[in-house]
Amino acid sequence: MALTLKQQLSTPGGILKFLVKYNTIFIFILLVIFSALISDVFFTSVNLSNLLKQVSGIGIISIGMLIVILTGGIDLSVGSMVALLAVAFAILVNIFALPLAILMTIVIGFGLGSVSGYLVAYQKMAPFVATLALMTIARGLSFIYSKGSPVTFTTVGGQYMSNFANNSTLGIPNIAIVFFIIVICTMVMLRYNVFGRLIIAIGSNEEASRLSGIKVNKYKFLVYAISGALAATAAIIVASRTNLGSPNMGMAWELDAIAAVVIGGASLNGGKGTAINTLMGVLILGLIGNILNLLNVPSYPQQVVKGAIIIFAVLLQRFESK
Repeated sequence: MALTLKQQLSTPGGILKFLVKYNTIFIFILLVIFSALISDVFFTSVNLSNLLKQVSGIGIISIGMLIVILTGGIDLSVGSMVALLAVAFAILVNIFALPLAILMTIVIGFGLGSVSGYLVAYQKMAPFVATLALMTIARGLSFIYSKGSPVTFTTVGGQYMSNFANNSTLGIPNIAIVFFIIVICTMVMLRYNVFGRLIIAIGSNEEASRLSGIKVNKYKFLVYAISGALAATAAIIVASRTNLGSPNMGMAWELDAIAAVVIGGASLNGGKGTAINTLMGVLILGLIGNILNLLNVPSYPQQVVKGAIIIFAVLLQRFESK
């Protein structure tokens, strides 16, 4: 029988276990309090809006990374795919109508993700190797198609997307709303949909899932394809914010996405992780960057802090599993 919250807290070490179990939420709250104490501008609408805009692109690919990691895989290609797909969207929106350009970009992203999915699921290639290869290819193609220079939006459709990406609805940036909708849809999928439950089952025990009749290869293929489609969505958002597609976009975003998922408590071995915790992980990374920027800390020390937090998050997972 499951213990009530009061009973859990009253057991030996119960409070510590409770704090460890919900460490992501507590870390987020502490960072918000700390940010408010060190800076008077933290809670201003401009700063909070900029924070949400900055994390939305990485947040979307983090959700794609989550569903891949839930199967026990990894996707190192998403950052480079953002660059390639941002360039592709900029080219397409200058040629075709906006809805068609968006659709074509997402289809291309789905197709690129399918390449990784096919190599991993059907050719039994290690996810690290397959996605590392696609990462290199995608970054190279982004420079080839852009000829090494940013591709600027020149049409009315491109200008509309730029306005959409830089404006807000009810005080919330439009691109953050898109991110939150994706988080909610993923949360519902993982908790209530058969697809979500199956990918968690595969990550928990792939062999048992296969023996029970689950088409493991099919679902492993699909999670990489979905990750590619979400990378395309992030690329459209990022390109629209700046009114151009650049081959330099998405640099090291795959690492930030992995960090956000791990900080959110997901296991790199698969089978454990939630969309809401990944959202918390994304916001924690964003808050850390925001705090350090407010303190005028250079970018290189920020990378050190992020690495230390990843180690801390993994150690917390080990403590929680004991």
